[in-house]
Amino acid sequence: MSRDRTQPAGAPPVRVTTLEDGAIWHVVLDTPKANILDMQKTGLLADMFDRAREAPGLKAIVIEGAGSHFSYGASVQEHLPGAFREMIRAFHDLFLRMLEASVVTLAAVRGQCLGGALELVSACHRVFASPDARLGQPEIVLGVLPPVASVILVERVGRGAAEDLCLSGRSITAEEAHRAGLVDVVADDPSAAALDYARTHLLPRSAASLRLAVRAVRRGFAERLRRDLPEVERLYVEDLMSTSDATEGLRAFVEKRPPAWSDR
Repeated sequence: MSRDRTQPAGAPPVRVTTLEDGAIWHVVLDTPKANILDMQKTGLLADMFDRAREAPGLKAIVIEGAGSHFSYGASVQEHLPGAFREMIRAFHDLFLRMLEASVVTLAAVRGQCLGGALELVSACHRVFASPDARLGQPEIVLGVLPPVASVILVERVGRGAAEDLCLSGRSITAEEAHRAGLVDVVADDPSAAALDYARTHLLPRSAASLRLAVRAVRRGFAERLRRDLPEVERLYVEDLMSTSDATEGLRAFVEKRPPAWSDR
């Protein structure tokens, strides 16, 4: 049975439910079926991580998408000329806020998890995926590149697997992602598995100690992200988006036609 549904009018596109007296936050991207990570959702997620940083009893955040899919990724329309600079800046700021919150973050993935959505998932501490999940960085298919994934996928799966995903644009199954180390657990109900992990392994711990442990174990990762992401962002904004093919690939996707590459 499909899990997709129509979002009620006026419902927030990012829904946060507190569990276990506020020790666990359950965060849902709530615009099925695609759950596109547009600038509105990006801002709401960044604000959520700001609140998480100031919530002393918080021990874990579980993120999932409503319906049958985690998310199809960022808004292609917001990547077009005239919009992409603000979008890229806001999206990258989300990951810095996530780092600063220092809260254990778990992702529960069903169905499609693509582009910016996979970047968000890759930044989580543990990833739980259903057998039908498909994960990929398809940006190169559109003539662009994934700035965040270019930095963090190497940290998570190693250079070879990261280059495969970023250069081919192909999607992989949950099982292949598990073998690569991108997915930690394959489960029929990844949301239940993630929440069970949080309740079993994180809830009994000190929230203060967990935050310091997150900062300790991610120290090198945080330094690399803060150092390298601005340079990759410059490569995207100044070099990539000045090419003809970047705009052509994005417009071709929006217009639902094959791109006509000029190789420049």
